[in-house]
Amino acid sequence: MPSIMVGGTTSSAGKSVIVAALCRIFSKMGYEVAPFKAQNMSLNSYITGDGHEIAYAQAFQAFACGKEPDVRMNPVLLKPKGNLKSQLVVMGKARKDVSALEYYREIPDLMKTVEQAYRELESENDFVIIEGAGGMAEINLYDRDMANIGIARIARPDIYIVSDIDRGGTFASLYGTYSLLPDDVRTLVRGFIINKFRGYENLLYSGIDELEKLTGVGVVGIVPYFYGNLPSEDSLSIDEWQEGGEIGIIRLPRVSNFTDFEPVRDLVSFVSLRDEIDDYSVIVIPGTKETLHDLRELKRWGMDRKILKFARDRPVIGICGGFQILGREIIDRLENLRARGLGLIDSVTEFVAYDKITRQVEKRITGRVAIIDGIVGETVRGYEIHMGRTMTGRPVFEDDGGMNESGLVWGTYLHGLFFNENVRKEFYRFLNRKYVPYEDPIDKFVETVHKKIDLDHILSGVMR
Repeated sequence: MPSIMVGGTTSSAGKSVIVAALCRIFSKMGYEVAPFKAQNMSLNSYITGDGHEIAYAQAFQAFACGKEPDVRMNPVLLKPKGNLKSQLVVMGKARKDVSALEYYREIPDLMKTVEQAYRELESENDFVIIEGAGGMAEINLYDRDMANIGIARIARPDIYIVSDIDRGGTFASLYGTYSLLPDDVRTLVRGFIINKFRGYENLLYSGIDELEKLTGVGVVGIVPYFYGNLPSEDSLSIDEWQEGGEIGIIRLPRVSNFTDFEPVRDLVSFVSLRDEIDDYSVIVIPGTKETLHDLRELKRWGMDRKILKFARDRPVIGICGGFQILGREIIDRLENLRARGLGLIDSVTEFVAYDKITRQVEKRITGRVAIIDGIVGETVRGYEIHMGRTMTGRPVFEDDGGMNESGLVWGTYLHGLFFNENVRKEFYRFLNRKYVPYEDPIDKFVETVHKKIDLDHILSGVMR
């Protein structure tokens, strides 16, 4: 049975959420489906139940079709580190840091891994829903484009190309993408989807008619702009988050896993290193792919002094790399580097080996710290994704985290903390805000997709 592939004319065209919506819709119809992305490049990741790291987008898509995230859904993950290098994660385990040229040399072997992961999912499901990466028509990369051309040639899926009309030029980008595809891949295209449309649909009809005449391919959906909080895949999406929250999240240059804050979007604002922070009630230093680099940037822009002043009488929280930054010192024995942290927590972090802790965890709250002191003894769930070990005498979650003497400043390695309802409620209470239960954002988007995309057309292809 053929698979479905959702490719795009550009990055951020909406591929991830459309795949998630299709996963939800077809699984509710009774089909066994699974998401798949051969290679993702993202600093937002998730840890599966068996300790494998995959992109957060594929975990979200797995949840959308009622399945536990599986490392085979994203066999290759690149996590940018700056200096033209990325951490290469293969089948959920960090392998090494690579430059672009080094990565390209790995591709023949990686393609074997990609194909095996895909074939296994294909054998276990009625069909697989594949997400492409970036724009499909990267003609300079066709010989090494695993996530688009490579997987298309392996899976021979029904391809649907998505364009973000909000950026403008949608007809040119759809026609250009289609026309530039290799002949054997172009023949797999079964439809176009126009996404993020605002206005009157009838204004598009003459353009759609011309596009269909030129290509012989129909437009199977016009999806209106969605104003809900759909999950973010990369740091560019931060600009779409609304401002005005009372929790200031420091926007580190190499911020990672800012999806931690999805359930409390209405409470948070991202703060530039140049910004003032006096008007916030809480400051959070989030995860980072490069702790020492982002610590230097904090100091370069004077944000360290602002945080030290803020911490005299208001809560400051660090998550993962942010927790490391709050400590006294960070020592990287691999690179023979060391740096003074902010010194707000009596802790020292050491990097002694190229290994990464990746695991789901369940911990009790044991430290009496600001905001969550009312739920001491209760349990939270989360996951760890970090290199380095932190030594501290005042943990917060059993053996995890650290705090200062007053408990006003604290940190943890636990990602996903705000997905715990008991934690969320305490933050709403602290801010004197009416509690708003977290709802899966895909549900409302699914309603839109149901109405605006020709699902019968899509199903007719995979059922033939």
